[in-house]
Amino acid sequence: MAPKDASRRRVFLKSSAAAVIAGLAGCAGSTNNSSGSSGSSGSDDTSESATDPLLKKSGFDPASPGWDENNYLSTPLIDEGYERGSTTDLENMGSRDVSEVPHGSAVPETPDSESELLDPDTLVFTESPSEDVQGRYEEDFKAVFDRVREETGKEVEFNKVNSYAASVEAMRSERAHIANFSTGTTAFAVNLADAVPFAVGLTPDSAFGYRLFATTRADEHDIQSVEDFARDDVRMAHSEPASNSGHQAPSALFDQYYDVTPEEDYKVNFSGGHGNTTRGIAAGDYDAGPICSTCFVDTVEAESNLSYDDFKVVWASNPFPNGPVAYRYNLKPEIIEGIERAWLESDFGGTAYAERTGYDRFEPISYRRHFYDIMVIQRYNGVEYTQSALGE
Repeated sequence: MAPKDASRRRVFLKSSAAAVIAGLAGCAGSTNNSSGSSGSSGSDDTSESATDPLLKKSGFDPASPGWDENNYLSTPLIDEGYERGSTTDLENMGSRDVSEVPHGSAVPETPDSESELLDPDTLVFTESPSEDVQGRYEEDFKAVFDRVREETGKEVEFNKVNSYAASVEAMRSERAHIANFSTGTTAFAVNLADAVPFAVGLTPDSAFGYRLFATTRADEHDIQSVEDFARDDVRMAHSEPASNSGHQAPSALFDQYYDVTPEEDYKVNFSGGHGNTTRGIAAGDYDAGPICSTCFVDTVEAESNLSYDDFKVVWASNPFPNGPVAYRYNLKPEIIEGIERAWLESDFGGTAYAERTGYDRFEPISYRRHFYDIMVIQRYNGVEYTQSALGE
């Protein structure tokens, strides 16, 4: 690995942006599930192995994980529901005084000219691909599609795509009118496909979003910190270039707080998805990698040969917003209003849609406020919102 060029350190962050990165890294205080206290967890649980002195198998305190002094089997984190944030986190994001987007373009306004508006007979919905949730699409989406039909008077069909880039291209080319984008793809969708994000889901216990889990195998005793990712013998997996927790966020946060820069301090191997990273770590194809926490849960739950005890987490971020539902900006206003009502005024509890997504209701969001952190991370990484950067 080539030596780090210290002059390249991305120190051009404004002070407000640096504070955002600090909060996401867990270096700033949080009233809920703060992942970044550098103090002890306060637990009386002791290290389990002389070969892995930082490892704890129980006693996880979500308010004070103490990542500088501890790493954990993933089991106690999942037991505490640490893979998600809370409604307080969501409200705090929405109440920020943000006058403009920090990177790229703001969401486009609905055109005034009737000639520019879309009025399709059938509304087409797509979502970013999920490796571990297989597709009985008509059944899984029936509840929400029925609500869209009721509110808009339009038929609805599902368009399956196989990549983040394809979901953005589907909306850009007007082959999709509604989409559920991934978090890291959302800004690309706004800038390239004229998407308008308007809602994110809440679980039945009012949790939302996800974290970045810096993950390795439980028996990797020589990997006890993000700093160990920089060793020459550690094979690192990232998911996809546009993924937030799988590439963009670790590129910024590992660099800023551990002085570990992907592609400088370690070679990035793109696995093709969080599920692939999880399975690859378990199989020994990779030694470690950043994984979306909820994707990690989905994969472990779906794979009978995997267990949470197979993995340990050496660091976790504060929550990120989950991928939003968005519509194309130039749909007729009455269609847009119906789409918003279908998601924001519905209780999907007990439906296949809630089982598939994990969400029984949806809350309104502001792209400018709720995705501010994501845009700051992408700006920090020098991301340009182009099709090539999205990763065909």
